[in-house]
Order: sequence, then structure tokens, then C-alpha cells
Amino acid sequence: MLSEPTLTDAGQILLGILVLIAAIYDIRFRRIPNWLVLAGIIVGFAWNGYSLGWSGLGHAAEGFGLGFVLYFPLYLLRARGAGDVKLLAAVGAITGPSNVVWMFLLTAILGGLIAVIMLVFAGRVRKTFFNLAWIMRDLSQLRAPYQSSEELDVNSTKGMRLPHGALIAVGAIAFVVMVRYKIRFY
Repeated sequence: MLSEPTLTDAGQILLGILVLIAAIYDIRFRRIPNWLVLAGIIVGFAWNGYSLGWSGLGHAAEGFGLGFVLYFPLYLLRARGAGDVKLLAAVGAITGPSNVVWMFLLTAILGGLIAVIMLVFAGRVRKTFFNLAWIMRDLSQLRAPYQSSEELDVNSTKGMRLPHGALIAVGAIAFVVMVRYKIRFY
């Protein structure tokens, strides 16, 4: 069971700065720069170490590792870029393991809603259902979907792409709203 989402004001500010800069870069250039995620990781470890002592370093390391582990399989399937994986790891270094799970879930839910809205406006709902069936078929045969359809490769320009760094920012902002206003879903 997930623990209650909590993050100090300083942590919320650090998180906000990281994800907003990442979102801007990802929207403008379709990439998240390494210097930004490295800065986020360093700041996450330093801030947690300073505010919580040695246990804070463990807290940051657990969040970093979990953030990485949550997105790395999607990177291997070419459903996420490396910058997205590193950004969620940096978010985890700032927020810790339980909070990065909250942001992962909020990003998935809100990102999915945004994607559906964009698909409807782009007239790609039917094509997307076809692609989902294709993905499920390939995964059931233990084959990466990008191997049989270039459109399903995040590195290809053939499919519709969303800047996922911006969706992580949406999830992080929703998380901060949850913390600030003590919104609970359980």
C-alpha cells in the first residue's frame, strides 16, 4: 500500500523547477538535457542528505532507483526515451520512493487522459486501437512492438508523439496539489 504523499515546501519547489524546465525543453526540442537531469539528481541527493542526514541519502537513492526501474522497461521497448527514464529517476531522488510512485501513477492517468483528448482531435482513435492490439499481440509473443512496426518506436517520426517530460510535469504538479490540499484517493 502506498504511504500518504508528503513533501516539504522546499522539496515541492525543487521538484517544480526540475519538471517545468524539463517540460519546456521537451516541448521545444523533444529531448530532456542530461545537464538538467544530472542537476536534479545532485540536488535531490544533496537536499535529502542535508535535510534528513544519512537516512536522507538512502531516501534519495531509493527514490532514484525506483524512478529508474519504473520507466526502464518502457525504454527497452522503445516506448519511452532515455531522457524520460532519467527525469523520473531525478524526480525520485528529490521526492523519495513512495512519492515517485504517486507521480508515476498520476502521470499515467493524467497523461492517458491528455493522450485520448489529443487522439480524438487528431482523428487517430481507430489507428490507436489498432496499434494497441498490435502491441498486445507482440508482447504476448514476447516480441518488442517496435520490431514489427516502426510507428511504435519512440525514436521514429512515423507515429504520433507526446513530449513525455511535459506529462511527467503534469503528474508532478498534480502531486504537489495533492500534498498541498491533502487530497486523498484512498
